[in-house]
Amino acid sequence: MLDRNTLNTINDNAGLTAIPGSPVLLLNAVIPYIYGVVGIVLLFNLISAGFKLMISQGEPKGIQEAQLKLKNSAIGFIILFTSYWIVKLVMQFLGIDVQLFM
Repeated sequence: MLDRNTLNTINDNAGLTAIPGSPVLLLNAVIPYIYGVVGIVLLFNLISAGFKLMISQGEPKGIQEAQLKLKNSAIGFIILFTSYWIVKLVMQFLGIDVQLFM
């Protein structure tokens, strides 16, 4: 495993230091907002699927559409959760200041 000095040398040579106006700072500033917006959209999608399930009144086509929307929302949640941790791990591995939602 690489020690901290070796990783810092790699970061410096790769140009991953936090230079003002660099893409690293932009990415670090924008990612929490992207996750927040996607989380809100996911919440509204879950609410609308539940509402659609309630107003379907037992109609098979309406129930099927609502169940599909709920399934897609669950898959979206898994993708969102997984991508959050992947981004956090990659940023930590590259030595970038990892301050998502903190």
